[in-house]
Amino acid sequence: MANLKEIRNRITSVSSTMQITSAMKMVSASKLKRAQDAINQMKPYAEKLQEILGNLSATLDLSENPYSENREVKNVLIVGITSNRGLCGGFNNNIFKKVNELIEEYDEVNTKVLCLGKKINDLYRKTQNYYQDDSSSVEDIFADLTFENNAIIAENIMDQFINQKFDKVILVYNSFINAASQEVKSEQLLPITPIINEVTNVGDYIFEPSKSDIVENLIPKSLKVQLFKSLLDSHASEHGARMTAMHKATDNAEELKRSLTLSYNKARQAAITNEILEIVGGAEALKG
Repeated sequence: MANLKEIRNRITSVSSTMQITSAMKMVSASKLKRAQDAINQMKPYAEKLQEILGNLSATLDLSENPYSENREVKNVLIVGITSNRGLCGGFNNNIFKKVNELIEEYDEVNTKVLCLGKKINDLYRKTQNYYQDDSSSVEDIFADLTFENNAIIAENIMDQFINQKFDKVILVYNSFINAASQEVKSEQLLPITPIINEVTNVGDYIFEPSKSDIVENLIPKSLKVQLFKSLLDSHASEHGARMTAMHKATDNAEELKRSLTLSYNKARQAAITNEILEIVGGAEALKG
């Protein structure tokens, strides 16, 4: 059994760790509220935009649109979205696993990974075979998560697709469900898959200037909104995952502290009992 000093030092260390994890939990809970509000405000707009695009494309041939061009897949771009920091459970590792699965799936073609987030950037920068060095993009999107910075990244991806540098673009991110759970999703960003809806009533629209012009403007905007929604989803999921992880860490630290305190009291009681026995034994020896 460890001596009293060692146990006391461990109790102090665990108490300090518990204060840190508790503080991080509170910070993440505060940031989660803002991030959750942002994604909740974004989702209705994104869904409505997709609905309008679906209604318009129901009677329009998108095959002539450059973003809908289906060609032989020789180059694939995987856009992986993680956090900049750790201590959020399996949040980042789940993205790593999914990206690696996609790399294995497209093993026969040239595959690159565009890294949005410091954690995935640090991982794939070491593997130059897969790392997509995008110097023209925003260096740290999560430092200033705005639609303008998101648009820069989206436009760069769209330009590379139109210039046939990549034949397929896939998004991999954590979708926010609630504070305790996130779901890893992989969505095809480009080319745009045909939107097949059972539209019973397309609606009576008046198009100005024309239906095709409106769709050509809607598709790039829809792609930007889709990427921005993925970033907001990942941002909210990160804080939810970190809050949950820090909550569990705080509970574990508290349980460990109780166990160490019990061990400390037992060791202290044993030491006191030994001292009493020594005193009594010495007194009896003097009497004898």
